Amino acid sequence: MSGDPALDLAGTVGSRRDESIDLLAAPADLERWVAECDGLPDRVTADAATFESALSLREALYRLALDRVLDRPFDPASLEIVNGMAAEPVPTVVLSDAGQHMTGDLPAVLSHIARSGIAVLADPDACLKECCRTGCTRIYLDRSRGARRTWCGMDECGNRVKAAAYRARRRASTPAEGHGPGAPA
Repeated sequence: MSGDPALDLAGTVGSRRDESIDLLAAPADLERWVAECDGLPDRVTADAATFESALSLREALYRLALDRVLDRPFDPASLEIVNGMAAEPVPTVVLSDAGQHMTGDLPAVLSHIARSGIAVLADPDACLKECCRTGCTRIYLDRSRGARRTWCGMDECGNRVKAAAYRARRRASTPAEGHGPGAPA
């Protein structure tokens, strides 16, 4: 959805400026999230320590991505967290007749995600943006032609914005009750 596993992890908290919605409330949520991500191992287990590490990485990645979007220097504490996790062992990539897949435990997955974050945040040509829908704070990688994308995704935010605009246009074009053609005098 965000265009990068690191940004996807950072996006597991929605509406950070309002009432935030945390999709990773428990270790089982993290296990499920990893299993649903393309390219990551589909079976990892999260204990309390690795769950806290994942949340720490998520927040560091979000702060760094926001720093990049706002064109400000990277937060040193966040850099330390991301660089530290990136230095850990990574998952193993395996080729089979079914294609390529990764195997590894959760710390290896977090290392892979941290490295992915480093790659996208260090890329001077990467166009990172924050979603334009009011209330959404997801940061995404805009790979659209001309970098003209304005929402993190059409399925959620784009459709909401377009539907709200449509309703506003309909309200504006509908004559006020009792003042339109055929209204009693």
